[in-house]
Amino acid sequence: MESHVLLPKIFNFPFTYKSKSENKIGNLVEVPFGSKKEIGVIWKNNFLVPKKIKLKDIEKTTEFTINKKLIDYIEWFSTYNMVPVGLVLKMAIGGTDKFIKKKDSLFQIKKTARKDFTLSRDQLIALKFLEKINNKFSVSVLQGITGSGKTLVYFERIKKIIDKNCQALILLPEIFLTNEFKTRFEEYFGFEPAIWHSKITTKQKRIIWKGVIKNEIQIVIGARSALLLPFKKLGIIIVDEEHDTSYKQDEGVIYNARDMAISRARFEEIPIHLVSSVPSIETYNNIQSGKYRHINISKRFDDYPLPETKIVNLNINKTKNKFIAKDTLEFVKKFLNKGEQVLFFINKRGFAPYLICKICGHKQVCPNCSLYLTFHKLKNKSICHHCSYEKKVKTKCKIEKYCQFIMYGLGVEKIFEEAKELFPDKNINIFSSDYLKKKGEAKNLFTKIKENKVDILIGTQMISKGFNFKKLNCIVVIDADFSGRGYDLRTTEKNIQLYHQLSGRAGRFSSQSLVIYQTLTPSDAILSELIKNKSEDLLKKELSLRKKNKLPPFVRLIAIIVSSKSQNLSLQGAREIKIKLNQIKNLEVLGPVDSPLLKIKKNFRTRLLIRFDNQVMMQKKITNVLNGLKISSKIKLTVDVDPINFA
Repeated sequence: MESHVLLPKIFNFPFTYKSKSENKIGNLVEVPFGSKKEIGVIWKNNFLVPKKIKLKDIEKTTEFTINKKLIDYIEWFSTYNMVPVGLVLKMAIGGTDKFIKKKDSLFQIKKTARKDFTLSRDQLIALKFLEKINNKFSVSVLQGITGSGKTLVYFERIKKIIDKNCQALILLPEIFLTNEFKTRFEEYFGFEPAIWHSKITTKQKRIIWKGVIKNEIQIVIGARSALLLPFKKLGIIIVDEEHDTSYKQDEGVIYNARDMAISRARFEEIPIHLVSSVPSIETYNNIQSGKYRHINISKRFDDYPLPETKIVNLNINKTKNKFIAKDTLEFVKKFLNKGEQVLFFINKRGFAPYLICKICGHKQVCPNCSLYLTFHKLKNKSICHHCSYEKKVKTKCKIEKYCQFIMYGLGVEKIFEEAKELFPDKNINIFSSDYLKKKGEAKNLFTKIKENKVDILIGTQMISKGFNFKKLNCIVVIDADFSGRGYDLRTTEKNIQLYHQLSGRAGRFSSQSLVIYQTLTPSDAILSELIKNKSEDLLKKELSLRKKNKLPPFVRLIAIIVSSKSQNLSLQGAREIKIKLNQIKNLEVLGPVDSPLLKIKKNFRTRLLIRFDNQVMMQKKITNVLNGLKISSKIKLTVDVDPINFA
């Protein structure tokens, strides 16, 4: 008897093996492959062509099976994102050879202290709205201003789902959010959830994976990779902060976890709730067209007011060689004197983004990437934030013995230094990924903040996401001028979401709170609308511009990045690809052009952008063309379906 086995490797077809007994589609089996033994899955043989080899025997059938819905979803995921189906399977069962061979204790559901929560009238209305769909496939958007209690609403929704012996998946955009979120979860449910992301140990992965496939674990909280876990009886998916661009995986298998979550819900025939204070432009468009159901909570929990906003004009308020304005200082002091916390926000890591020698003009540039090195003063190093290249600041000068660098721009470290000078008696901490890398550092900082042992926080974008700090009532946006990079088509959308989220960190438990925007352009239209809390008006304007300029969500885009050690070879390869792609009807190929980030990790990059009607799925045709190409082995192709980053 023959069986088709798909292996979790870079293959787009199953292999054929002999089997002494009948195996069902979805069974995990152990098979010989080369000199090793591999865990694969008994696969259906439809559009895939099995590769005939000298037949070997399936050596072992395991106790584990993935269901037909997940198999269908894996095949669709592969086609949509233009990646080999074997690599998608790897995301679902990767490492199972180790999982199966090792015996572990079962996942222990640890009881925790539970708090009593009472939903407000607005929360109850939102809950009833979400429950109307009768647990069939439907996309519902739960929108609410920051502090409105959206999390409690979907917690209650999940509780009723798992009471029916179903499973739930909660997706979060960032790993570092899981600790804070876990605490809120435990307070509500009274037990610890299963946490899944790339940083948990192999043993933890083994235990959770087995618990999920056997329906012994009911709730998983995870980052992108949790999406392909082999749930036995998935009942609901929640995508929290659905607008967050961190849901887009930019390396390896490239995909948008939010969009793929919607598709998984469709295959599983279950509801999915997208949660946000300001929806993504795609989600907003689907709300407007009636494709997605929508409910909005317009009031904060316990009726706490939104923060007051003030604009500080840096043209008249800026102190020489200082970045915290005089008027800003006066406001900040009032909050600090009351024992409350202040956040200075600047979305730049390090001390200074640019170093230029005032004598010879030498610029510190990464040798691997076409980027300036960012100076990190506390490490006394210049670092590339793309490839992690590090260089000592001390550099030989063409004229003098050593370069005398002038530092341009500002980052969190510079504001930290300035805050130390202005408030020498205050406890000041940096809230940035560079300072929260070591195990336990983030948890320790959260504890200090909650215990009011931190007076001032200097934070980057990561602090705008999902944190509740009771004493944080004053936020200062150091540089509120909207000057996003030219290659980022989503600059306006991102700014709307970022500053709305950021302002929502203030005054969640206070009747008096303040957000200060320091700016050189106080009449900026986007800033004015934000202060009026008119995010919907901004999204409408952005949609109108997108439609006019034939941009998503009104068209579909696929980016092809051609990279090589040789810039000429990269460009030549892109031109050859364009000629072949132009043979496909109803397809527009833009480029080739040099990528805005021309060189990354010593590879030159050329971009092609494919544009087509958003109702059409072109991936199969494009894949067939790319598979038929004969291009140099010195060229690498990267395909990005529905790109977010245009660098």
